[in-house]
Order: sequence, then C-alpha cells, then structure tokens
Amino acid sequence: MSLARTRIAVRLLAVAALAALTAGCFQPMYAEHADGTGLRDKLLTVDIPPIDKPNASQEARLGVEIRNALAFKLYGNATGAPPLYKLIIRFSSSRSSLIVDPNTGLPTSENYGIDAQFNLVEIATDKSVMTGTTFSHVSYDIPGSYQRFARARAIRDAEDRSAQEIAEHIQTRLASYFFTGS
Repeated sequence: MSLARTRIAVRLLAVAALAALTAGCFQPMYAEHADGTGLRDKLLTVDIPPIDKPNASQEARLGVEIRNALAFKLYGNATGAPPLYKLIIRFSSSRSSLIVDPNTGLPTSENYGIDAQFNLVEIATDKSVMTGTTFSHVSYDIPGSYQRFARARAIRDAEDRSAQEIAEHIQTRLASYFFTGS
C-alpha cells in the first residue's frame, strides 16, 4: 500500500472511531423518553392567544396567519392537553423598495419584513420563563405598473411566506427550550 493510501485509511479509521465514540451522545429531539414523556406532549401545553392588532387591518390578518401557522406546528391536529404556558407574540411589519425602474420611478422589486417578539409565560405563576425575538425578510417582484392584481398577490404571498418563517423560528426556539429546559 502506498503512503497516500495509508494516510487515507488512517484518517477514515479516525473518523469512524470518533463517530462511534460520540454516537451515544445524541438523541432525537422528538423521540419519547424513558419516562414516557416527549417533546410533543410539552408543546401541546402551550396556549397561543390571539395576537393583539386592530380588527380588519392588514396586520390583524398577519397575526391570524402567524398564530394559525404556529398552532399547526405545535399541535398538528392534536388537542386536549390543558395549557400550562401562554405564548404572547408582538410583531411589526415593514416594506422597502430594493430595485426602482429608472424610467418610471416605480419599484420592480421590494422587500417585506416582520420583526417579532415573543414571551412564554407560565400560567400558574404568571412568570416569564422565556423571551425572544426573531425576524423574517422576504423579497418579491412587481411585474409592472399595469398589473395591479399581480402586485397585490405578490405582496400577500410575501406576507404569508414571512409569517410561516416567523412561526417556524418560534416553534424551533420553543422546542429547544422544552428539550433542554433552558
């Protein structure tokens, strides 16, 4: 065997040994534990009250979208667990032009963003156990000044994508909190 092949074999052996040594350190996040509890059971105990925004406003629709997406990510189609925690979410949205057509002065590409703050409160003690912030910025194209419906649909699609991303971020942080306990 040549020297180069020997080095490759030694490196592969070292990687295999390291993988064997650390294999027992990892456990799946959503697996059932020895005591019968799992992360899914803990996520079912989080209540998500409606997000406080003025009725019939664009931000009220976004609040419903974020709440529904987060509820589906936390509960799926399961129900019935008594709430032990309350998740309070506040957010603000923004829109900015990225590219402006020099001939018409109208934007051809815009960026839509949501900045959210969330607070997990233990219901029994009314004590905050976890707080966090997250954001989502997505871009969308505006096809032209004469295509108003396409522009409105692009904006709504960007809002929905951003809301889904916010829900994903919050769900991941909640799962991390309940898995590690901190």
